[in-house]
Amino acid sequence: MKIKSDIEIAQEANMQNIRDVAAKVGVCEDDLEMYGKYKAKISDTLYEKLSKKNNGKLILVTAINPTPAGEGKTTISIGLTQALCRLGKKAVAALREPSLGPCFGIKGGAAGGGYAQVVPMEELNLHFTGDFHAITSANNLLAAMLDNHIMHGNSLRIDTKRVVWKRCMDMNDRSLRNIVIGMGGKLDGVMREDHFIITVASEIMGVLCLAEDMRDLKQRLGRMIVAYNVDGEPVTADDLKATGAMSALLADAVKPNMVQTLENTPVLVHGGPFANIAHGCNSVRATKLALKLGDYAVTEAGFGADLGAEKFLDIKCRLSGLKPDAVVIVATVRALKYNGGVAKENLNEENLGALRAGIVNLDKHIENMQKYGLPVVVTLNAFVTDTEAEYEFVKKHCEELGCEFALSEVWAKGGEGGIELAKTVIDTLEKKKADFKPVYKDEDSLKTKIEKVAKEIYGAAGVMYSDAAEKELKHIEDMGYGRLPVCIAKTQYSLSDNPKLLGRPENFNIDVREVYVNAGAGFVVVLTGKILTMPGLPTHPAAENIDYDETAGKITGLF
Repeated sequence: MKIKSDIEIAQEANMQNIRDVAAKVGVCEDDLEMYGKYKAKISDTLYEKLSKKNNGKLILVTAINPTPAGEGKTTISIGLTQALCRLGKKAVAALREPSLGPCFGIKGGAAGGGYAQVVPMEELNLHFTGDFHAITSANNLLAAMLDNHIMHGNSLRIDTKRVVWKRCMDMNDRSLRNIVIGMGGKLDGVMREDHFIITVASEIMGVLCLAEDMRDLKQRLGRMIVAYNVDGEPVTADDLKATGAMSALLADAVKPNMVQTLENTPVLVHGGPFANIAHGCNSVRATKLALKLGDYAVTEAGFGADLGAEKFLDIKCRLSGLKPDAVVIVATVRALKYNGGVAKENLNEENLGALRAGIVNLDKHIENMQKYGLPVVVTLNAFVTDTEAEYEFVKKHCEELGCEFALSEVWAKGGEGGIELAKTVIDTLEKKKADFKPVYKDEDSLKTKIEKVAKEIYGAAGVMYSDAAEKELKHIEDMGYGRLPVCIAKTQYSLSDNPKLLGRPENFNIDVREVYVNAGAGFVVVLTGKILTMPGLPTHPAAENIDYDETAGKITGLF
């Protein structure tokens, strides 16, 4: 029997009008700004109506380090939400929006998979409600106003060698990493070196995701540092008088979007910073709204727990006051065997020895989440090639580590396949109390913060700094930004900054090569190893297989 692709399943979905989906959690049509039948933005008036309502329980879904075998974190988040609703609970998922970069590159979209998906899948993975386009436009407007100011007299005395604001686009394009602008005649601008980053790594993405409301958004935009003047003083977006225009471009983008799962349960999808090069979480506004609308809010943080979950807990929670009640860590038998040294082509074979060797990666993530004082549930995302012996090994191993375990079959069975997980999560929430605490303190020095994450969360022996990074850390603290949290950009494939070190590496150092402050977003970015803020396309990008069938009126090849 032919297995249907994700897009085939999504295109056969029986979607409900978003008005009816919203009504299930008490949201009336007056609180929706419709984008057709199946998408809507949430109006600001709803926040006021819900301000005195008690919050539900916050469930964070994270994972082991990603592998080519796949983990399915978003799939589990959606399946768990569907399962909670099947049990008669009011549950709302709060997820990130997909970037076009991975969609046309190699990773794929972010709508889940199988029978645990968000729909309309094609629209979500492509242009959706235009939020990313708005962020890109606001970012590049600021860049244009900066260069325009330099050309027309430069009254702010900007040092063109110390421009730190980069242009962006939501696509993988390595050729734009390092460019020269202003070439041509006198009227074509001042020539200087410039750079592009992908939209999901831009500071405006961070600002949008961490802003509490429009007022907060404007204040954060105004604080963003774009350059330094000839005296070494920061020049901000406010100094360029760009804040108002950027706010106008982002006025709709700041509002969370509501869509639905394949089982017609509500999902809030808003913001989409990458977790390996940004802070990796959906917006604070969407998460807080989900907590007001549901008895359970299910959210996910990107990549492994060393990246997305760490940043959720040390950045997003710190800046917003959010506190998770439990954590679900997603793993697969295949991924654990891959960490144990099995080649991708041999992952379908039972191999308890490799499973025993690779499960140390899961161990570290469990330990890390327990360090934050959070109850942990481990779930295995089931594959048809897994065996009962492998399941039993992982289950017993997790129970010995003091965390709960549940098998998940949501890819194949939707909410029904997540009932065991949902019951385990509910039971854990009832029996175990979270005692959440971040891994470092506000008053710690920036170096101390970096080193606590590196040693406590990654398991590193130490941290090595380039001369430029050392100098900039001191400069950032001298400017008064030393109390900000750190957003460490690192490979997602390893606990270390070397993607080839699988499992649970030991005796390694983290190499910090560059540091800069995102004063508007409210964190200090730390680039490690060879991580890049503008990805490139692979030899055969996914774009080669994507098409539009004009006869059927459907997109094809989108996963």
